[in-house]
Amino acid sequence: MRLAPGIHRIGNGIMNSYLLEESGEVTIVDTGVPGCWKDLPAELAAMGRSFSDIRAVLLTHAHSDHIGFAERIRRERGVPVSVHELDEKLARGEIKPGGQSVAGFKLAPFVRFMLYGLSHGMLRTTYVAEVSTFSDGATLDVPGAPRVIHVPGHTAGSAALDLVTRDTIFVGDAFVTYNVLTGATGPQISPFTADVPRAYASLARLQSVTSRLALPGHGEPWSGGIPDALRHVREHAPH
Repeated sequence: MRLAPGIHRIGNGIMNSYLLEESGEVTIVDTGVPGCWKDLPAELAAMGRSFSDIRAVLLTHAHSDHIGFAERIRRERGVPVSVHELDEKLARGEIKPGGQSVAGFKLAPFVRFMLYGLSHGMLRTTYVAEVSTFSDGATLDVPGAPRVIHVPGHTAGSAALDLVTRDTIFVGDAFVTYNVLTGATGPQISPFTADVPRAYASLARLQSVTSRLALPGHGEPWSGGIPDALRHVREHAPH
């Protein structure tokens, strides 16, 4: 699905993987779950691109529903995979995710999430055998040249990737616009967040972002700008 010039999405909004094209080369931001691989050739073709144009995979964090086909594309196509340095061990499977909030669970949205995940191989997590790392503030030498903003809380190494020249930011699960456990829509803290107070505190690191279009790990794009998104998140914070 085309979201903006040179930016496409794999997934139906329950889980998102993004393709970013710049000067004929492609960066993949997050890789969903393993079965998202089967949708990759068609989405590349829709962009007029192919596997040979992919230069990098960037992970906003290393939860299993974001590292999906990362190891496969690294192993089979030689595409380097990168994640924030504090999520390196999580991406390799050397540690497990921390205690995670699942507040507000509702059966129907959870079943929808699980059905989508199971039909796309969510239980077949393959960790990334070789992963490079980036740090806060870095401008990455990949197509699109995103700037890293470290937003810990969802995981220790959660990061947003800001494309200043494209008026777009990939926010990962720093905030989402669809809660896979409750069905709630609009900007909000994601479920499965390890440290909820820290996740809210990290939002301040996004306050000065000028990019209008926010692309979350779950849910539809938010085109109202980051300040308005953050206002919505805070308004729905538990008291």
